[in-house]
Amino acid sequence: MKQIWLAGGCFWGVEAYFLQLKGVLSTRVGYGQGAAEQPTYQQVCTGMTGHTEVCEVTYDEKVLPLPKLLEHFFRIIDPTTLNRQGPDRGTQYRTGVYYNAEEDKAVINGFIATMQEHYTAPIVVEVEPVAHFFPAEEYHQQYLAKTPGGYCHINLQLAKPEERK
Repeated sequence: MKQIWLAGGCFWGVEAYFLQLKGVLSTRVGYGQGAAEQPTYQQVCTGMTGHTEVCEVTYDEKVLPLPKLLEHFFRIIDPTTLNRQGPDRGTQYRTGVYYNAEEDKAVINGFIATMQEHYTAPIVVEVEPVAHFFPAEEYHQQYLAKTPGGYCHINLQLAKPEERK
């Protein structure tokens, strides 16, 4: 069992996408990489806390190895757009991959270097150790499951049927 934290715009869609994948054991959305202690959604939305909306993904690396997980992540983001995904704009919507196992850093950086070959614009996905992760308010957890038809800029159908639970 491993963990990774992914920032890909609004965390509702990132969480909904990853929850449907084989090998994902659990998710939790929250705020990471900022300076404020225990920030609220309203505070993060101001762009003044330095936090980004992230989805913590706990996964079985035997079923879903990190490179495959990153492949999924790159399916649902525009890695060349800074501080924006879909219609969501602001530093809280920047993209990032945050890790807690030092050996993951080389895998992530290698994956991004390989992906860069497919883009003319530079990839701007942050790669850093996870810092200051605070779970979001309960109403944000699995929001799209609780709110059918709720806002989501991510195409949840990008996961192939054989990749789903």
